Amino acid sequence: MAYWHYDRLSALDDLFLEIEEPHVHMHVAAVALFEAAPLQAEDGSLDIERVREALERGLRGSPRFRQRLDRIPIFDHPVWVDDDRFNISYHLRHTSLPRPGGIRLLKRLAGRILSQKLDRGKPLWEMWVVEGVADGHFALIVKAHHCMVDGISGMELLAGMLRPDPDRSLEPTTRNWIPRPAPTSSRLFFDELLRRGAWPVAAANAGRRALCSPQRVLGQLREGALGFGELLKAGLRPTSQTPLNTDVGPHRRFDWARFDLAAAHEVRSRLGGTVNDVVLTTAAGAIGRFLRGRGLRIEDLVFRAQVPMSIRSPAERGQAGNRVVMLLVELPIAERDPRARLARVIATTRELKRSRQRAGVELLEELGDRTLTSLFVSFARLATRQRAFNVVVTNVPGPPKPVYLLGAPMKEIYPLVPLAHNQALGMALFSYDGGLHWGLNADWDAVPDLHDLVEDLALEFESLRKAAAET
Repeated sequence: MAYWHYDRLSALDDLFLEIEEPHVHMHVAAVALFEAAPLQAEDGSLDIERVREALERGLRGSPRFRQRLDRIPIFDHPVWVDDDRFNISYHLRHTSLPRPGGIRLLKRLAGRILSQKLDRGKPLWEMWVVEGVADGHFALIVKAHHCMVDGISGMELLAGMLRPDPDRSLEPTTRNWIPRPAPTSSRLFFDELLRRGAWPVAAANAGRRALCSPQRVLGQLREGALGFGELLKAGLRPTSQTPLNTDVGPHRRFDWARFDLAAAHEVRSRLGGTVNDVVLTTAAGAIGRFLRGRGLRIEDLVFRAQVPMSIRSPAERGQAGNRVVMLLVELPIAERDPRARLARVIATTRELKRSRQRAGVELLEELGDRTLTSLFVSFARLATRQRAFNVVVTNVPGPPKPVYLLGAPMKEIYPLVPLAHNQALGMALFSYDGGLHWGLNADWDAVPDLHDLVEDLALEFESLRKAAAET
């Protein structure tokens, strides 16, 4: 028998809807390059129908990708409902680069696609299949709204199409997807009334649990409150104004770089820290070099990165939605010596790991879930408008060995993090098959020289590698 169904968005997921502005689109995305030959038809064209079938099977474990947004009347809180008009052909787009199909053309196409807003009346994602990429490749450009996925869950969902072996076969279809009926507006409204009416009962139950273990509960509340204080203090301390912090326009540039992951591990093992410390040190050096190249004095600048950290438990792997906290890391962009810069980054990240900021973020999200999401949204807007950070740097671990799409090996994959209100540059990384893949998203007008920053990243990564080799 059919039944109605919906999922209520968490405060963090709702945040990514509410902070959008005319030129600020909260998309996460990736550009993946594959060898085309295993998926080419006899005439040399890509077998798009097989790609479509693989996508349909990949969506079986990802119901969120067949759902659209609805709103609870009066309360205006968003919920997910099955889209009874879902059409996979709308979301799967097929195009080709003009010859010779160079990588620069692919980057321009990716920037154009990533500049476009998603239709909120439909499931919030697109996948573009791009033929004609140079050297016998094709590309997948995948973008989804941040309210659906974070970096970890987004990659796990994409993995539904991929296999760890070159087997070209497709699993047989067992049954067609049947959308569950969406609740009526009145049903949504009365459910929300019941949910809010249950808060006193939940509070009473929480009180009884607190009486059973008062020291533990009071300790958690104390840590959360102190963490919120640390978070508020960090969020209200503005960073320095730089050319990378300006109102963003409607157009995006997307560029990328690939470095050897083993070299990053070698730096870590010889000079200390983690691979993420090596990433932040490389980013700090490149940004400093880039700003100096623009003629800027950077010695007295306060420059911070917002670094998302996953708090997704093993039981939550594969689930949609966001399970991240955002930490603020001060970057020593004026430090030219790579060893000294790495040492300063290590000291900063260790201090943050000992801080209560994570507990503060989790408390804020819990308050947003239980009270008004506007509390969470207001804090996020305050942090961006106060310029609490200059850039986002996020690092997502990926599979260490090759994966395949219907026998076609994925050669490279470059992720994208969205830009915030006054943030013209975002850096996202994905480790895959021995490579550290950097995706750089930038405002077209504010960073017309984005490729210079890509070259600066390569120079700074090499300087770290040489410093480690000399140890």
